[in-house]
Amino acid sequence: SAFSQSTPIGLDRLGRRRLHRVLSGGVSEGPALLDGSISEEEGSFDELMEVTPYLQPGVDLSLLNQWISSGHAVYAEALWDHVTMGEQELAFEAGNVIRVLDASHEDWWWGRRAEQEAWFPSTFVRVRVNQEDFSSESVANQEGLAQLRDPHSLQHLDQMRTNVVQEIMNTERMYIKHLRDICEGYIRQCRKHPTMFTEPQLLTIFSNIEDIYRFQRQFLRELESKYNKEQPHLSEIGSCFLSQEGFSIYSEYCNTHPTASAELHRLMKLGRYKHFFEACRLLQQMINISIAGFLLTPVQKICKYPLQLGELLKYTPADHSDYGGVSSAYGAMKNVASLINERKRRLESIDTMAQWQVSILHWEGADVLERSSELIHSGELTRVALQGAKSQQRFFFLFDHQLVYCKKDVLRRDLLHYRGRLDMDQTEVQELADGRDPGLGLTLRNALRLRNASTLEGLCILCCRKPQDKQRWLDAFARERHRVQEDQEMGMEISEEQRQLAIFNARKLKQGKIKAIGYSGSVPPHHQSHQQSLHPLHQRHVTVPTSVPQQPVFSLAEPPKRKPAHLWHSITRSTLFKK
Repeated sequence: SAFSQSTPIGLDRLGRRRLHRVLSGGVSEGPALLDGSISEEEGSFDELMEVTPYLQPGVDLSLLNQWISSGHAVYAEALWDHVTMGEQELAFEAGNVIRVLDASHEDWWWGRRAEQEAWFPSTFVRVRVNQEDFSSESVANQEGLAQLRDPHSLQHLDQMRTNVVQEIMNTERMYIKHLRDICEGYIRQCRKHPTMFTEPQLLTIFSNIEDIYRFQRQFLRELESKYNKEQPHLSEIGSCFLSQEGFSIYSEYCNTHPTASAELHRLMKLGRYKHFFEACRLLQQMINISIAGFLLTPVQKICKYPLQLGELLKYTPADHSDYGGVSSAYGAMKNVASLINERKRRLESIDTMAQWQVSILHWEGADVLERSSELIHSGELTRVALQGAKSQQRFFFLFDHQLVYCKKDVLRRDLLHYRGRLDMDQTEVQELADGRDPGLGLTLRNALRLRNASTLEGLCILCCRKPQDKQRWLDAFARERHRVQEDQEMGMEISEEQRQLAIFNARKLKQGKIKAIGYSGSVPPHHQSHQQSLHPLHQRHVTVPTSVPQQPVFSLAEPPKRKPAHLWHSITRSTLFKK
């Protein structure tokens, strides 16, 4: 497996030019100051500046670990969130910076963030091109750093910008090769075997990756036309990223990736398919990565663009001809990534919602996923019917577009019975003042009135226990309307296939016909150097986690959980359904 490697600028002046050639790993475009033309004066200036080392793509992983072992700081920036419940794993959010302390294992690295040291999956991060001692800051938070430097360090800045531009160009060329290998090495061969693969099945596995390949080829041509080979720091590549409509095709791919992974997982259990895909890889002379790894590359790529552009912006002076383009591109690609991340979060949410629905007794009407994709708020309220002023304790769940209410079981208080729902698109919420309602003949406290938005006819009154609870519900109703509007503006949609699959899997899970699929991955020997000093009763071996997350963007990388005593118990404990 190839990873970036840290190499200091001006390394050849110390008589170690050979090491640079090894670390470059055959990359076609080398940094300007490392082409053998550096002068002694430039070398001395770099030494006085305590110059920033840079990282090159396409370098052996063992060399990265050698650089770390020599005492140099190596930092990586998170591509996406890593949510974990295990204390042996490092939790972080997209954009966080992690210092890499040990990269000896291919899949899991040992790192430090915010005074905590633990394991984290290497595929979740991008090793920085330019290594600087900003361990607690992300590149995005250092915009404008280029404008704050001493005028004498302009050459240093040019080199830093060269490093980032070359990383963008080199990784883009490598990405195109991966896409071509997928389309020509896998898809083309699959279509030659219609008895093994149907067209709908190929669409499930590969989604619109052929469209992505065509788009990326055009995108690379634009990059090459704006790339200054003689002086890379003068390249004006920012404008190439401003085609948000083009990059939006990644949304469909990222949305369908979980379904693709599930189908691929099913096929790989069959020997003939496993051997077929491996034969395709060998025939195409592709690198030793599984088909699942290749199909993850588009998801990784779209998440990497904002980080690359953030670092490029950091080293682009305000008077540079490309500053405006890079700044706009950075904002545009952050928006694209945000939309994709939101869709990813919704996909995770609908699985939990489906499991919640099948746990509700006597469910009536359409599935909750038919109109909704997120739970906004939940809690127990007193529902007062306007006819007869009858009050009842009910448990309410506010989703986008609908409000569902249930009744607790008389004997099993952890079970809920479906009692009804309200269409929030046709419902208005009114805040009521405390006091006696003459129409109902009741004294109301912390109450809200729900009425039909068109006819203004009252539907019911909801009473909260405390004023704080009332305010939370008011805020939740406002968030629900805002979320619906936001979804319409962003074009947020969950496909019918994904909704049906979530419900289908939830029902099978309830019937006990499927087992939770654990993550697969190799486990290296116990890591003695990171053993924590704990009391024997509480001591836990801090080893590399038992497995590698196979879908880092779409699932939580946490140890397999024991099957709960009851499905409702697990749902009420999840953060999604906390009040």
